[in-house]
Amino acid sequence: MDSVTDYVDYRWPAAFLAAALVAKRVTRTRFWANPLLRSVGGLLVLAVCVCVFVTPPMIVWVNDVTGVPNLAAPWVYTLLTLFSFSCLLMIIAWQRGMDRARRVLGWTTAVYAAVVVALWVLFALADTPVERIRDFDTFYATTPYARELIVLYLLAHAAAGTVTSALVWSWLFSGKHEVRGWLLAGLAMLGGCYALNIVFDVLKLTAVVARWNGHDLDWLSTRAAPLAGAFSAVLAGLGFLTPHLGEDLQGRRAARAAYRRLEPLHRLLQEAGVLLRSPATGRADAYLALTRRDTAVRDSVLNLAPYLDAALWDRARAEAARHGAAAGEEGDGLAGAVVLTAALGARGASSPPETALDVTAILGRLPAIADALRRPDALETVRRRCAASTGSTHAHDR
Repeated sequence: MDSVTDYVDYRWPAAFLAAALVAKRVTRTRFWANPLLRSVGGLLVLAVCVCVFVTPPMIVWVNDVTGVPNLAAPWVYTLLTLFSFSCLLMIIAWQRGMDRARRVLGWTTAVYAAVVVALWVLFALADTPVERIRDFDTFYATTPYARELIVLYLLAHAAAGTVTSALVWSWLFSGKHEVRGWLLAGLAMLGGCYALNIVFDVLKLTAVVARWNGHDLDWLSTRAAPLAGAFSAVLAGLGFLTPHLGEDLQGRRAARAAYRRLEPLHRLLQEAGVLLRSPATGRADAYLALTRRDTAVRDSVLNLAPYLDAALWDRARAEAARHGAAAGEEGDGLAGAVVLTAALGARGASSPPETALDVTAILGRLPAIADALRRPDALETVRRRCAASTGSTHAHDR
């Protein structure tokens, strides 16, 4: 029963969790600027440590390095306790905010610190001379102090898992509108994770209680429970990372879409020779690329401010409405495109327009102007009508 080679392999869950931790690089500096994301990183580090140190080869290594038989047992139990504690705080922070989590942190830290201290005290008092790599829980289930050690870590782990699971499922079925999308997916995975954690504890306790009553159900502790724990670890990594990485992916898609949306305006200014370039600093991600393009376009439009014709803006808006453009963004986009292209043609003229348009009218509509540039027929129609109305006004004045 107690073998170094015959065991549920936690290396794959550990590798998955480590890969999930590395995936935080997708959020780059914003990961470390966000306390919730930093907490997720710390929690995943604990999860990786649990999966690494729970494997029999690592258990043997810890025992050999320290020279104390079975010292790996309280060490693994401590990691499990800290991980369950971290999960509880993380869910509270997600659901009720970091301020609420900080208020809960005080008394929960005291409770779980006491549990960790008790684990090591009980191990020091217990007589566990025979190294048990896989079945420490059941082999020493009736040994004084070791028995209490085993029950304490399982109860502490189960208590945190039960409370956390209750918070997750109540949040999922609360009917609140903010629980949707990536957060909903992450919470569903965490709900499965904590359900499996409870299964892990029930299986372990069942095997221990069976030992107390003279029965042998060790396979529940050495086979079934580790399988539940391995799947739970994978769901934990997915559950905590999915909302953050999913939202970041969604934000990057939006940034790329906004970047592409500005392309016609960027190209117009570039072909006119007025586009101000921002210095490149290597390959830019979606957010940086959008910032550079938006900044270059805005700075170029600011340089055209003296040539933006307020009278043309008013006429173009009116003509766009007559042309059937919807009021608001679509009509303003067509009017802005007419004014901007006219300004490009008028730059360098000896006399700028009599009434200059407030440049913020253009800067506030850059995406809509870029959209209008994709509709050359509608833009040309509005431009011709503006020219015709100008000619009619001049003829009437004469």
